[in-house]
Amino acid sequence: MRTVIIIIAVVAVLVLGKIFLFKKPDVGGEKGGGGANPSASKSGEKGKGEKGGMQGSTPPISVNVYVASFGDLDNVVTSSGTIFPNEEIELRAEASGRIITLNIKEGSRVAAGQLIAKIKDTDLQAQLKKLNFEVELAKQTEARQKKLLDINAISKEEYEITANKINTLNADKELIAANLEKTVLRAPFTGKVGLKNVSQGAYVTPTTSLATLVQTNPVKVDFTVPEKYSTLIKVGRGIKFEVEGQADAYYANIVAIDPKIDPNLRTLKLRALAKNPSDRLVPGMFVKVTIDLDISKAIMIPTEAIVPILKGKKVYIIKNGKAAEVMVETGLRTDKRIQVTKGLSAGDSLIVSGIMALKKDSPVKAKTVANK
Repeated sequence: MRTVIIIIAVVAVLVLGKIFLFKKPDVGGEKGGGGANPSASKSGEKGKGEKGGMQGSTPPISVNVYVASFGDLDNVVTSSGTIFPNEEIELRAEASGRIITLNIKEGSRVAAGQLIAKIKDTDLQAQLKKLNFEVELAKQTEARQKKLLDINAISKEEYEITANKINTLNADKELIAANLEKTVLRAPFTGKVGLKNVSQGAYVTPTTSLATLVQTNPVKVDFTVPEKYSTLIKVGRGIKFEVEGQADAYYANIVAIDPKIDPNLRTLKLRALAKNPSDRLVPGMFVKVTIDLDISKAIMIPTEAIVPILKGKKVYIIKNGKAAEVMVETGLRTDKRIQVTKGLSAGDSLIVSGIMALKKDSPVKAKTVANK
């Protein structure tokens, strides 16, 4: 009996513990909790919405701005060139033979017509002497036959044969004289003799180069310019050029323009003539040429503002607080500026920094503004 009572007491304790210690939340509490949770959820959603709104609005990019304007354009074209002698030839004899006179000194100046070399001509002189005798004899014969013809002692045909022989002998003399002239080599123009290749007594042929004769006053300056300047440069225009290692500037005038443009390089070849009395300009020197063309009005912008693209070139300008793309055409270029011939107007706010990060309609804000 006592055991039964103990069991009943234990059961009663468990029931009471179930009722009071493990009380189930009421529905109102659940609703209250649910009412609190939606509020928190709404608050969280609101915060999330605000955060999302902040992420959707991109802050403007700070950029440097250059205000486009018209200014004086010094139309200066620079190019590289080379100095060439005004005249240059290889001295060669027209006849074959042994040189008996060689009247040149390496590096010396010679005048036009001065004797350079003489080839042995004793055989030609002997032939000429023989022809002179034959001509003299033929003239005497012609004079006697003329008298005989006057008295009809000989036929006219015989007389004409003798007269024709005189003409033939004279023609032979002219041929010998021409061959003798080939044995003498004279300077065709005033210039300086280069290093000689033969010595006196050497046997030479028309293919043998005795030396080089160069005329260095004046000198030619050959250079090229891009084809777009072909209509701006005329014969007679002055140029300035500088030589490496010399502080002085030299001046020349354009004397010739190549009638065609190089199809591979798209350049036009020009030639100028410069005085060189002191021989400071040596053929073969590299020169930097500057041509001053006409001054004009143009829009010049910083070169860093240009963005090369597949279809040409573009720039970014500020329009209504956003970056706008503008296609442009360019002209002359200097080390820091480039001419815009089409696409920009005076007063346009040109973006010159952060260009690689820009896109069309990107919000921008001017950080610094310049117009020089």
